[in-house]
Amino acid sequence: MHRSLRHRPTGPDAARWARFTALPPVMKLLISTQLAFNVGFYMVLPYLATHLAEDLGLAAAAVGLVLGLRTFSQQGMFVVGGALTDRFGAKPVVLAGCALRVIGFILLGAAGTLPAVIGGALLTGFAAALFSPAVESSLAREAGVRERAGEGPARTEVFALFAVAGQVGTVTGPLVGTALLLVDFRTACLVAALGFVLIGLAHWRWLPWRAAEQAGRPILAGWGEVLGNRRFMVFAAGYSGWLLSYNQLYLALPAELERVDRTAALGFLFVLMSVLVITLQLRVTGWSRRIGAGRSVVLGFCLMAASFGVVAVARLLPALPGWWAPAPAVAMVVLLTFGEMLAVPVAQDLVPRLAGERRLGAHFGVLASFGGLMVLVGSTGAGALLDPAFPPAVPFVVLAAVPLAGAAVLGLLARRGGMAPVPA
Repeated sequence: MHRSLRHRPTGPDAARWARFTALPPVMKLLISTQLAFNVGFYMVLPYLATHLAEDLGLAAAAVGLVLGLRTFSQQGMFVVGGALTDRFGAKPVVLAGCALRVIGFILLGAAGTLPAVIGGALLTGFAAALFSPAVESSLAREAGVRERAGEGPARTEVFALFAVAGQVGTVTGPLVGTALLLVDFRTACLVAALGFVLIGLAHWRWLPWRAAEQAGRPILAGWGEVLGNRRFMVFAAGYSGWLLSYNQLYLALPAELERVDRTAALGFLFVLMSVLVITLQLRVTGWSRRIGAGRSVVLGFCLMAASFGVVAVARLLPALPGWWAPAPAVAMVVLLTFGEMLAVPVAQDLVPRLAGERRLGAHFGVLASFGGLMVLVGSTGAGALLDPAFPPAVPFVVLAAVPLAGAAVLGLLARRGGMAPVPA
């Protein structure tokens, strides 16, 4: 047999993988859920704008409205999904989210008018606002219980595997969607809907009915508790710049590739990002645990700032010749990805620690909505600054300042002991 086929992880990697394979079924289900969700999402959503413009003939403003409403119905409503999870438990919220996404995809595939398209977009977005906080808070709770009992890997490592699963779905989804689009957009939507039917059935069968932590208590009380957690709110404000930085892969990165006439490289750079996460996330997370949560998150945000700084400097200089032209864009993707790998799993582990292991759905929901608000405001500003009327380096200088400010806030919080666990 070829040597590469006989290879197995050794040393710390072997021990880490062995512990992952020994995870209980419910945690494997939750991690697999992230993969399945992303496959279904990326089968359809990357092609939605083209479908609206070319197949339905909608104006650019209408396309922008649909995409904006879909994003808002997801990111802006995470606080609702999180609060409902705490109030009713994860299982009914996940099942409701799957049902809404099935209806949303069917409606998107069948829609021929703008109101119908908007309805489908809103349903698909709100579905994610329901099941994402439910899944993340459930995984945090299950992993935390096992970590405290010494029966499994650290919760940070579990969230690292969660990120890897998501990236596998991110790579696989567009490939499946491209194949289905050889038929038509409606077929892609129907297959995605069928996928979420299967996801819902899997959770109905295997996700345990856990007693809701805040059963019978007012939902507004949960939001009040989260908003009153000052350390968490400072953390959420500092961390919100991550989602804005990540979303520049869809806004600032294409603009940079267009500047150097290398727009065809966009697909390659998305694949590069996914390959880096799939192959290196667990190693990076192992190293981040050794240097500590505060340092890891701050370093990650500094790398995000550097990713935009590289492009800002490149835009002040003559364009690189030939094959070197997209080098600043490649550096942006690599630095941004390593920053994400350092910061995100650690931050997801910090959320329940800062929450005192209470109202995890509401805390994860508020964190996501903070990021959504930052994207709404920040991407609007970044889009305006990318106009040719502004000096070419300005938008990337501004974008670099956002995670740099986040690093300063998070670093100050860590130095003052603000990232230490809150007693449960």
